[in-house]
Amino acid sequence: MQKIKLAADEFLALKRVAVTGVSRSPKDHGANFVYRRFRDRGYKVFAVNPNADEVEGDRSYHALRDIPGGVEAVVIGTKPETADATMAECADLGIKHVWMHRGPGEGSVSPTAAAYGREHGIEVIDGGCPCMFGPTADPGHKVMCSMLKMTGNVPRKA
Repeated sequence: MQKIKLAADEFLALKRVAVTGVSRSPKDHGANFVYRRFRDRGYKVFAVNPNADEVEGDRSYHALRDIPGGVEAVVIGTKPETADATMAECADLGIKHVWMHRGPGEGSVSPTAAAYGREHGIEVIDGGCPCMFGPTADPGHKVMCSMLKMTGNVPRKA
């Protein structure tokens, strides 16, 4: 395991990223915020929602395997009970970087998904938000990161 900042830097250096759990009803939905932030910062970002063909004015894919050309990394922004299946799909597709989103609440972190991913050679960040680090960060998320490290919602290592 490596320090969270290094893991985040490696993840954010990748430019083809899928975000699962992007909602058709974006109000205050964390996955939608992350999706928009990646899109606005120049990433080639793909929304994944099995129940939507379009979100945030962009095409949405029903599964990771449906994304043409694949992706280098995945942000899981769904409920934790969905993370296990997503992590298995990442392993099947050879995706080596996964971030399970978590802010102040429960978030998308599944300990079983994290363990499975690591057992299958995936670099897993199990908590925090990509918007707390590097080129996707903003001042509010940076402050939140410092506070959530104390509660364990942002891991110190990944």
